[in-house]
Amino acid sequence: MVMKKIPKEKLLWMYRTMVKIRKFEEKADELFLGGELPGFVHLYIGQEATATGCMAALEPGDYITSNHRGHGHLIAKGGDIKKMFAEIMGKETGYCKGKGGSMHIANFSLGILGAFGIVGGGVGVGVGAALASKLKKEGRISVIFGGDGAFVQGIFHEGMNLAAVWNLPVIFLIEDNGFSEGTVSWPKPGDPRKTRNIKNLGEIGRAYGIPGVTIDGNDPIAVYEAVREATQRARLEGVPSVVHCLTCRQRGHYVGDPELYRNEKDIEECIKRDPIPRFRKALVESGIIKEQELTKIDEEITKEIEEAVKFARESPSPDPKEAYIDVSDGVEV
Repeated sequence: MVMKKIPKEKLLWMYRTMVKIRKFEEKADELFLGGELPGFVHLYIGQEATATGCMAALEPGDYITSNHRGHGHLIAKGGDIKKMFAEIMGKETGYCKGKGGSMHIANFSLGILGAFGIVGGGVGVGVGAALASKLKKEGRISVIFGGDGAFVQGIFHEGMNLAAVWNLPVIFLIEDNGFSEGTVSWPKPGDPRKTRNIKNLGEIGRAYGIPGVTIDGNDPIAVYEAVREATQRARLEGVPSVVHCLTCRQRGHYVGDPELYRNEKDIEECIKRDPIPRFRKALVESGIIKEQELTKIDEEITKEIEEAVKFARESPSPDPKEAYIDVSDGVEV
């Protein structure tokens, strides 16, 4: 990790953000298993460097569209964890008044145009936002988050083609965690399971005449540099890009997933690639910050998490009479 050219404040923001995402997800896991969260929860544990490195390269007004595994994207974009916990607990103080839940948090003021439970669902919205930005000459760019499973959806390719033809300021960021739910995306030799014939998805940009790159998604610095370069092309030239981040989710597709598609050795290999201890070690060995100072940051975030959960637990549930407000323009159905 080459960190000399990056300000210390940004590096510490990256560390703090990754730890906040990790602790948020660990608490969400605990709350779900304790019966306090409705619906399904898809944890981002192990992928924190991708969201963090990406957001570090964006401007506050830039747009993102997220997916079913989107808590990390929202936190890194500036999401308030009190409102996030309230949302996933179904409380009216949540970002969507408890009606969106884990897979559908949105906040337009932060440029978060939505998290989409449907795989590839955010592509059309992200491309549309980029088109609007271009027509209005706002200078904003869109980042569309999608997994390697989203890549095989037709709308993903339709979106790339339109972005390329219309020169839209958009980045297609593929978080390749190795699995499309329970299907191995890039299996070992002899394994019949496969969802694609190309390993480095950064190369798909060439089919549409746009730049693409494949990077280590567990290195926040690598992600930051790649996205920063892509944002410059998008903002100054209207050239879209594909950024393919190789990462690894340490947990199952959802909380409670029996994970029959991988063994203990696979999980151990994944944990060895954990981005947080790796980045922590690099910060200390580079002389940027001392170990005890990072431990203090960890403790501060733990306190923030507990306060956020307390806020959510004490928040009221939505009034059943408001069930159709905000989702059907208040018209009774």
